[in-house]
Amino acid sequence: MHFNPAKYDHLEVTPTTAQKPRLSRKRRDGGTPTKRQNDQPTPEPTGASSTSTTVYISGPNEFALLLPGNDGELISDAEDDGVVFCTSGSGCANPFPTGFITGSAVEEAADGSYIQITGCMDSSQFPFAQGDDGGQFDVRFPNGAQCTFGGFGASFIEQVEPDADRFCMRCCKNADDQENCNSHQDRAGCPVAIPGTYEFGEVGCS
Repeated sequence: MHFNPAKYDHLEVTPTTAQKPRLSRKRRDGGTPTKRQNDQPTPEPTGASSTSTTVYISGPNEFALLLPGNDGELISDAEDDGVVFCTSGSGCANPFPTGFITGSAVEEAADGSYIQITGCMDSSQFPFAQGDDGGQFDVRFPNGAQCTFGGFGASFIEQVEPDADRFCMRCCKNADDQENCNSHQDRAGCPVAIPGTYEFGEVGCS
């Protein structure tokens, strides 16, 4: 698939009229996350590839994310049974709820090693568990997870943070790309694990 960086400058959207009050973000380790230096290899994929666990980034208005498949399920629990949701008309069985995505921006590495999407969401529009500070999906979880940018076995990381109304995903071209798709940053949070755009005019989640 060919990507044209010029069309990915950023997407601004007007906030929905019924934003839920933002909960204070819980820190798993009690402090501000920092990028961890971890040179362990990226774990191998689990299970066979499946369309229900295949994510993609074709633009700020055309992408798919892994999300919990059950109402009220924590992201950390959904790492075993998450399913793909996508922007309307982009090809998957589960469209995002109306008003769920409130801002998104796509960036691609100059050397073509990765593509990423970062953005804000109105988590009140999706049946997340209350008080969920988030978690990560990657090539290990759920079974068969992959991103079309690199294909099955290539590194990718996706973090969803309902309490912060924030999401991010980076798909790498190659397997075991610890520099660009470090799966060991699962507790760091989006701005650390995947630096990018998290402010969209009146909508912000940085």
